[in-house]
Amino acid sequence: MSRHIQSALPLPLRIAGPVLIVLLLAFVLLPVVVVTVAAFNEKAIISFPPESYSLAWFARVFTYPDFREGFHASLVVTGWASFLALAIGTGLAIAVKRTEFPSKRLLLTILHSPLVVPHFTLGLGLLILVSQVQLNRSYGTVILCHVMLVLPFVLRSVYVSMENLDERLEQAAASLGAPPLKVLLTVTIPLLAPGLFGGWLFAAIMSFSEFTASLFITTQQTQTLPVSMYNYVREFADPTLAALSVVYIAVTAAVLAFANYFLGLGKILNIENEH
Repeated sequence: MSRHIQSALPLPLRIAGPVLIVLLLAFVLLPVVVVTVAAFNEKAIISFPPESYSLAWFARVFTYPDFREGFHASLVVTGWASFLALAIGTGLAIAVKRTEFPSKRLLLTILHSPLVVPHFTLGLGLLILVSQVQLNRSYGTVILCHVMLVLPFVLRSVYVSMENLDERLEQAAASLGAPPLKVLLTVTIPLLAPGLFGGWLFAAIMSFSEFTASLFITTQQTQTLPVSMYNYVREFADPTLAALSVVYIAVTAAVLAFANYFLGLGKILNIENEH
C-alpha cells in the first residue's frame, strides 16, 4: 500500500524525502567529522582543516595524568551507579507493576523526574545538602547522584519488559510447587534479561558521560573523566580533547555494535518484532 502511495506522489515530493534525510544526517554528523579530522592536527591548536597530520594528541590522551585518574574515577562511579540503579530499578519496576496503591502515579512521576529536571539542579541541590549535614564529597556522594540520574533509564527498560512478560509462565512454575523466590530467580529474571541488560547498558553509558551534576559534587580526588576534560579545556587549547572525543565515540560505538551483534539491540530495547 505504501509503495503505491509513494509512486502516486509527484517526483519533487519523492525526491524531497530522501534529500531531507541526507541533510539531517549530514547536520548531525558534521560536528563529529570536524572533531575527528581536527584530532589529527599536528599543530598545538585546533584548526580545520589541518595543514599537517599527527597522532601525537592521541598519545597524550593516554599519558596525561588527570585523564588517567579521571578514567579510573569514572569506572568506579559508573560500575557502582549502574549496578545499584539496576538492582533498585528492577525492584521498583516489579513492585510498581505488580501492586496497586493510591500514590502509584505520583511515585512514577517522582522516579522519572531526573529526565526533565536539569542535571545541574540535582547536582547543586545535592551539594547544598551535603554541605548542610557536613558530609565529605566522597565517591559515595558522586555514586548517589549518578544513581538518581540513571535510575529512570533502568526503571523504564525493566517496566517495558514487565509489560511484555507472560505471567502464565510464572503461574505455571508456582503451580508446580516452586516457591516465590525460585520463580523469581529461574523464571522472572531470565525473561527480563534483555530489559535488565538494556537498562544497565544505557545507565552505564549515561553515568560515564555525566558532566553537569558531577561538576558540582566531585573533588580533585573524585573528579570523573568529563570533569577532567572540562578542567583541561580551561587551561589548554590543543587538539587533545578532540582526540579524546574520538576515542570515546569509537569505544561507545564498539560497545553498541557488540551488543547489537551478540545480543541484538531489538531485544535489549524491547522493539524486536516477534512475528
